[in-house]
Amino acid sequence: MSRTVKLRRSAVMAASAVGAFALTTLPAAATSTPAQIATSKTNGVAYLKSLQEADGSYAGAGLSNEWAFSALAAAGTAAVDVTPGGDTSKNARTVYRNLLATSTWPSSTPVVTDYERATLNGYAAGIDPARVSASRNLVADMYGYWQTSEAGYFGPSGNFNGTVFAALALNGAKTQGGGQRIPQALRDAVVARIRANQHNDGGWTFTKAEGSASDLAAASDIDMTGAAMAALCVSGVPATDTDIVQAKAFLKGKLVASSGAFNSMFGVNTDSNGWAVSGLNACGINAQTGDFLTSMGRTPVDFLIAQQFNPGGGFKYLPSNTSPSAYASTDALRAVAGGGFTATPPAPVTSGAPQWVAQSTFTAGTATKLALTVDDGAGGLKVCSVSLTPTAGTTTLGAVLDAATGTATPSGCVTGVTPASGTGTITTVNGKANSGSNSWKVSIDGSSFAAATRQKVINVGDTIAVRWGA
Repeated sequence: MSRTVKLRRSAVMAASAVGAFALTTLPAAATSTPAQIATSKTNGVAYLKSLQEADGSYAGAGLSNEWAFSALAAAGTAAVDVTPGGDTSKNARTVYRNLLATSTWPSSTPVVTDYERATLNGYAAGIDPARVSASRNLVADMYGYWQTSEAGYFGPSGNFNGTVFAALALNGAKTQGGGQRIPQALRDAVVARIRANQHNDGGWTFTKAEGSASDLAAASDIDMTGAAMAALCVSGVPATDTDIVQAKAFLKGKLVASSGAFNSMFGVNTDSNGWAVSGLNACGINAQTGDFLTSMGRTPVDFLIAQQFNPGGGFKYLPSNTSPSAYASTDALRAVAGGGFTATPPAPVTSGAPQWVAQSTFTAGTATKLALTVDDGAGGLKVCSVSLTPTAGTTTLGAVLDAATGTATPSGCVTGVTPASGTGTITTVNGKANSGSNSWKVSIDGSSFAAATRQKVINVGDTIAVRWGA
C-alpha cells in the first residue's frame, strides 16, 4: 500500500461484501432526528477529546489522530478549546502548530499527502496553513509537488488521491476572510484531471485511470468517490454538474436498503460511509432524504449513528466490532456533523483565544517558501514553490520572481523577468512581453488582478498569481 493511501486509515480491514438491495419508491422524510444527530455529535466530541495525549497532542509519527481536528470543527468545537486536564498551555491547536513548524516534520521523505492532510486539519484547527510559522507555508509545500509534464496532477499521477486531496486542501482551506486563495487557472487544471479519472460507473478509485480504457471500466470505490465529489464541489463545480450527478447515482446504487450503509469494496464499514457522506455534504446533497432514504426507511446517517457506542461516543469500524476505532470515529463524526473534509474553525470559548493564529511577518534571515503561479494567458500555466530568505519583515514581487529563476520547485517556473532590477512595472516574464492592453498582472491570496510591479509588497504566506492578459 502506498504511503499516500494512509490518508484513508492505518490499515484496510477486509469484510465480506453485502449485496446491495434494489431501491423502490423512496419515502420523503429523513429518519435520524435533529435531536439524535445532536446527541451523536456531543458524544462523538467527548470521545475525540479522550484521544488527546497528556502533552496536548493528537498528531505524532506516521498516521495519527490529527483528522480529529476536521471532525471537531465540523461538530462546532474549536481545537484551541481542547486541553488535557484543563491545561490551556497544552491546547490542541498550539501543540499541533508547533509540530507543523518543526524542521523535521513530516519526515525525511515526505509526500504531498502529508502537506494536504496538515492543511485540511490545520485549517480546521484555526491555523492559517500558509502562515504556520516564519518558515512553514503548507500551501507552498503542496505547490512543490506540481507535475510539470502532467499539468493538473500533484504528486505522482499514479497516486491519484494526491491530486484529489490537493483540490480539497487548496480550495477547502480558504483565506482567513473566507476567500479562495488560489487562481482560477489552477483550479480548472486540477478539476480537468479529476474529471478525466472518473470511471465509467460514475465513481473514482485511489489510482489513476485517465488514458486507460480498462482502468476507466473498472469498478469504483465508495471512499474515493466521496472524496472526488467533494474535491469537485469545493473547486466550484455545482451539484447539478453531470459528473456529480453520475457520482451520486453510483453511490445510490451501492446503498444497502436494510441499514443505509454503502456496500464498499472493503465491505460495509464506517469509514467508507463517512467519506461518502462527507462528499455528499460538500456538494450540498442531503444524505437523509430523496435518493439516500432507502425503500426500508434507512439512510447513510442512520448507519453511522448505529455504529456509535454510547455514552462513550466512539464509532466502530465494522458492525461486528466490539470496540471503537479512532479513525472510524473521526470519519463518522465529521460526516454526521454535516462536514466535508475540512471545516471553518468555530469561534473559541476560551477567553482571549482568537479564531485564527498565523505568522504575521517574515523573519529576516529565516528561509521560507512562497506559492507562485505564472499564467501566460495561452494555457501555459506554471506552478511552483519558491524558496527565499527574506532580509526584512516583507519582501517584493521582484525579489520573489528573481528567486524563482533559481530556487523554484519544480524548476522552470520563471526563466526571466524584465526589468531585472529596480522598482518599475514588470514588462516581460518568461520571454512574453506586455502588448497593448495585455500585460502582466498580479493577484495575492485571490485578490483582483492588478498591474505587476517589482516593488509590489509581498507578505509572509502570500499566495501569488501572476497572469498575462487584459
